[in-house]
Amino acid sequence: MLRDKLVEVALEWQSKFGVAPSITSAVSEYDAAMLVGMSESDYSEYMKDKTAVSKGSDFVFNNIRYQIKANRPSGKPGSFVTLVSKASNYYWDKLIWILYDKNYVMQEAWEWNVENYKSSFDTKKRLSPNDYRKGRRLFPI
Repeated sequence: MLRDKLVEVALEWQSKFGVAPSITSAVSEYDAAMLVGMSESDYSEYMKDKTAVSKGSDFVFNNIRYQIKANRPSGKPGSFVTLVSKASNYYWDKLIWILYDKNYVMQEAWEWNVENYKSSFDTKKRLSPNDYRKGRRLFPI
């Protein structure tokens, strides 16, 4: 599978040069699409004309706009995740946050709808994994 090859190369790069290439967003968008039931061929077709920077949502499936956030610790001492990124706009319907282990293996995934996310976090400056864990668990089930 192409995802596995990408992860393998990134981990090999990290082993040789100390820091993994920035693949977390690409991997997490793919993983989130698979989590919500999008087929790999539908995801591929949808993404073909997209750019790396899209305002609002990362992909659309079943007329739902998804925004994806993810974190991955490097595995080095003290690299556990304490700060998670916050959505900078609300041009999406659902947000999925994914936490990986150091090998890009999904550990957990949580979903928020835009209304609940906005009311919970709009005025909050710093978000932690525990904040996102107050959403709806998608993985593991």
